[in-house]
Amino acid sequence: SLSAGLDLPGRFLFATLTLMTLIAILVFIEEAVYIYRKIPSSKRSIIIWINAAAPVISTTSCIGMWIPRSTMFTDFTAGIFFAIVIHKFLMMMIKECGGQKLLLRRFENGRFTISTGPCCCCCLCLPRVPITRQTLFWLKVGTFQFAVFRPVLIFLSIVLWSNGNYVLYNLSPKEPALWINIFMGVLTLTALWAVGIMFRKVRTLLTCKNIIPKFALYQFIVILNHLQTTIINMLATQKIIACAPPLSSTARGSYIAQQLLIMEMFLITVISRVVYRRKYHDLEPLERVDEEAGDKKQTP
Repeated sequence: SLSAGLDLPGRFLFATLTLMTLIAILVFIEEAVYIYRKIPSSKRSIIIWINAAAPVISTTSCIGMWIPRSTMFTDFTAGIFFAIVIHKFLMMMIKECGGQKLLLRRFENGRFTISTGPCCCCCLCLPRVPITRQTLFWLKVGTFQFAVFRPVLIFLSIVLWSNGNYVLYNLSPKEPALWINIFMGVLTLTALWAVGIMFRKVRTLLTCKNIIPKFALYQFIVILNHLQTTIINMLATQKIIACAPPLSSTARGSYIAQQLLIMEMFLITVISRVVYRRKYHDLEPLERVDEEAGDKKQTP
């Protein structure tokens, strides 16, 4: 632990960030109790999982801050948890539409726009895909594969690391870290693409459920936990973030990433409580939508 070598401002910073983590955990526990009491059982566990993402990342970052040698394990734990949350977010959008059967009925003649981020936002020539049970299945596979394969790749990384064959930020072509990171990047982009396709289709329908702020919070967690941390660690590896004894460049980069994440995830936890706790209007009954569609057809 580095806490013994900290000066007074350092100790104050560590204490403040630890307090923020504890508050985030308490806010989440209170929110989970509220969800358990007020939300229908079909949506309860999914919403609790999604709300848990920010406090879990904050907690793992706090542990990594206090115990530097645990950083690899805490990062991997947060990565596995968030892989599951990405799948849960897709399932939440389907549930908010009334489930798969009602979603298929609401968008009976609709089509998915697959030219969306992060994979194909520039490929406007891609065809629009009919919304069927099969296409919904493939979207679910797109997020589920990430929840399954990311833990497997992380387990493989830990086995190689314990054998001395894996250095986290050594991106030499001869090292396994590069190929594991590339494969994990492809899996991540595929999962995010599936969520993006679904969101683009249901965002208008679920405006009454405030799906846009919920999606924005989810996107912030993706960007901060993956992109921000990767950029900081790469800058540290290239010695752009200078060493500050007793911390090396990589250790200092890791500290900066963890401390930023604690503050950011604290804010997201508090905002999530407001966004998910608000009472929303239910969707219009499907019968009324069918009647309105029938009336339009009959009107010359």
